[in-house]
Amino acid sequence: MAALVCLLLAIGASVFTIAAWQPAIAPVSPPPAGSFDPDLVRRGAELAAIGNCAACHTAKGGGEFAGGRAVPTPFGTIYSTNITPDVATGIGNWSEAAFARAMRSGVRRDGAYLYPAFPYDHFTLVSDDDDEALYVFLMTRMPVHAAARHDRLPFPLDIRLLMFGWNLLFLHAGPYRPDAAHDAMWNRGAYLVEGFGHCGACHTPRNAAGAEVAAQTFGGGAVQGWTAYALDDDSPAPVPWNAEALAHYLGQGFDTDHGAAAGPMAEVTNDLRSASAQDLRAIAAYVAEQMNHVAAESDRIMQVAERQRRRGNAGRPASADGQAVALRPIDVKNDQGAVIYAGACSGCHEGPRALPFGGVNLALSTAISAPSANNLVNVVISGLPAVDAAHAPIMPGFADAMNDEQIVALARYLRARYSDRGPWTGIAKTISDARNLQRKPIMSSQDDEAHRQQQ
Repeated sequence: MAALVCLLLAIGASVFTIAAWQPAIAPVSPPPAGSFDPDLVRRGAELAAIGNCAACHTAKGGGEFAGGRAVPTPFGTIYSTNITPDVATGIGNWSEAAFARAMRSGVRRDGAYLYPAFPYDHFTLVSDDDDEALYVFLMTRMPVHAAARHDRLPFPLDIRLLMFGWNLLFLHAGPYRPDAAHDAMWNRGAYLVEGFGHCGACHTPRNAAGAEVAAQTFGGGAVQGWTAYALDDDSPAPVPWNAEALAHYLGQGFDTDHGAAAGPMAEVTNDLRSASAQDLRAIAAYVAEQMNHVAAESDRIMQVAERQRRRGNAGRPASADGQAVALRPIDVKNDQGAVIYAGACSGCHEGPRALPFGGVNLALSTAISAPSANNLVNVVISGLPAVDAAHAPIMPGFADAMNDEQIVALARYLRARYSDRGPWTGIAKTISDARNLQRKPIMSSQDDEAHRQQQ
């Protein structure tokens, strides 16, 4: 009986291997960068910005698009690959067909499977023309010699061939097909959000296999220690988003009536500064519709004004109606969070300057109305770093200036004063996790040494 079981397992493994095998695509000698159509290169650059390619494929201190950035997953750490046109370590000898296969099927030029940390389950929707534009853009970047780092995944997850089974279950091949029930702008937005933008990769919860839960698309997710807020009916924004506010937020990294982008989302908005205004409007229109509760502009203005009358800051005009609002008295003797707020936060958040040069009106902050204190704690600890040549909000981090008890007190005070939601639980654990993530090294010394030897 045991022998029969072993035989059946061997036959099954053989069949799986044969079915999963993918041939290598022959290497090519890439044409000179100057031979590509400049208009195609520019279009590829915009698409790369929407896809956030540089952020994921650039390690801290490394060459742009040269890979090596750690991507933490519940299964282990995966390192992004070198997508510069370096022949030895990048994609310099990849044909356009090899590039398109990686985008659509998650298979490298050599026939090995990619892990879905590279969101090919979204990129499969990309059109032939846009695949070509992105390929051309990448092939005109500066080649960087940077060998791939070894992913840190346990057995058997380090066997790439297993991704064939994942693809059978969860990869729904494209390309995107327009929905005739909607106009051109909506379809353009859907194509970019579902495809290049891969918004669901962060903003959708995942199952035990690491695949997005289709029934909860845009229901909110977690990424790199941050909460990616729900983009559907469960959006925690105190004031409903509309397409205009979303377009401004995506293009500028903040919106006066909602707050500032932080963490991984700040990287997204930094890249989107290079996208066209038309594409940003299309993305915003599509996402706004997914929320299903977008208020009319007059209703939105009334909601902004009402929240600020009830919870707004003294000496600071409401963004919608320009009326100043009264500040609730601070009990400096009995509320530690109130004292910390008065000393460390109020100068910006109650100052005369509006975003991006002043602090966000906390009555309108999504982070304070969110289901958990996660993002608020991350911002308090790490701040909002300055972005080169961008008029974006800046905030210092208080990782060293405040201890855990003080951050807990501040978070509780902000939640009670500026939100209509109930108190958070588990704030101390949230702070501990945030500090550990901030201190956690991207690579171990052994990994670093192995990478140097590969070079």
